[in-house]
Amino acid sequence: MRAAFARGCFFAGRAAIGLAICLAVAGVAGPATAAGYPDRTVKIIVPFPAGGSADVIPRIVAEWLSRKWGQPVVIENHAGAAGNIGAEFVYRAEPDGYMLLSSPPPPLVVNQILYPNLGFVPAKFEPVVVMAQIPSGLVVNPDKIKATSLAGLIDYLKQNPGKVTAATQGNGTTSHLTSELFELMGHVQMRNVPYRGSAPALQGLLAGDVDLMFDNLGVSLALVKSGKLKLLAVASAQRLPSLPQVPTMAETLPGFESVAWFAIVAPPKTPKAIVDKFNADVNEALRQPEVQDRFKKLSAESFGGTPAKAAQYMHEEVGRWDKVIKAAHIKLQ
Repeated sequence: MRAAFARGCFFAGRAAIGLAICLAVAGVAGPATAAGYPDRTVKIIVPFPAGGSADVIPRIVAEWLSRKWGQPVVIENHAGAAGNIGAEFVYRAEPDGYMLLSSPPPPLVVNQILYPNLGFVPAKFEPVVVMAQIPSGLVVNPDKIKATSLAGLIDYLKQNPGKVTAATQGNGTTSHLTSELFELMGHVQMRNVPYRGSAPALQGLLAGDVDLMFDNLGVSLALVKSGKLKLLAVASAQRLPSLPQVPTMAETLPGFESVAWFAIVAPPKTPKAIVDKFNADVNEALRQPEVQDRFKKLSAESFGGTPAKAAQYMHEEVGRWDKVIKAAHIKLQ
């Protein structure tokens, strides 16, 4: 009887220890399963100022996610250094899914080519999803540029090398690289004027402080439709169905193409389960008619797909812009 009791106590003790170990492991693995995530505010950092497409696109998605999750999804703008300040801020954040980065190409693919000492390693971010693409367009201040076609502008630039000023969203941004690509392919010369994002650059263009700008059509198209700016060409591969009368850059400069895109990434070592949940819910948002309608007004096309698709796309973009930067001999001062 005593032996049986002793054996019972022994096995009961082992079972208790085993249960304790299982509970401990479950506690460690809990966040990695994304169970209950999110249970508090999620912050999405945009490394550029408010007002541009880089800011508007994630706000549309964040609003939908907030309703789905029943938790606030807040956009915070941490602008500066061509997106590097905001990117580094997220890079050093806790990898728990409560702070992510939403960004266009510069800090994720371009700046590593241009800046020798970044405070983060772009390839170590956990890719979540590419939300959308928006083609770039060549917009001009009609009071400063009288050309009515791309060919006419190129002729004017060749006759006046270095006299026309081109606003950019900042050094190394999509608008800057597109401007450099235009100079390279069009055999023209302009003076690039860097601003701190699309919104202030467009303000400078509207005020006549600069002459023209390559900008994604998300925000600038409304200014074109109101007659404040003139759109000479779009940089998509084909004419846009919504703007069939506007020629492409490639019709004058074969092979010219420039598209801005907007991706979400998480800090390094963010658990795969959290990345996958965020990815799935963003993809669900992108399928919503209300989101698609708002994207359409920005000339944005949903991209979506898996984290692996986002990683591959960004890898390809590094190679593409590396070629442009080297061919144009772009160097930041």
